[in-house]
Amino acid sequence: MSLLQAFLNPKRNWFAKQHCKAVSKRLRKYGLRWDDLYDPKEDLDIKEALDRLPREIVDARNQRLKRAMDLSLKHEYLPEDLQAVQTPFRSYLQDMLALVKKENAEREALGALPLYQRTIP
Repeated sequence: MSLLQAFLNPKRNWFAKQHCKAVSKRLRKYGLRWDDLYDPKEDLDIKEALDRLPREIVDARNQRLKRAMDLSLKHEYLPEDLQAVQTPFRSYLQDMLALVKKENAEREALGALPLYQRTIP
């Protein structure tokens, strides 16, 4: 483990643990998960990973984002009882994103163009 990874690890660093608590508290207020913050328009790997996920997971993500935008516009937060059951760091995207990145790395190692850079002649 590198020095930077050890420094950023919440289990080893008090400041990292406090930062995780603050981020978790903020995400709970709006009912979001950490993976909801990824923007598919910024990274095509994220878009591909979202396209591969089951429809119900993507629909739940979209509902969380809509609810968070609505709460933000109203300058409100989720009720305390709903905030208590939120799981902001439960991931649904990381496994699929790792698979997409692995496939892209393999494709690059074989000398093929990435899928989203191919053009029809």
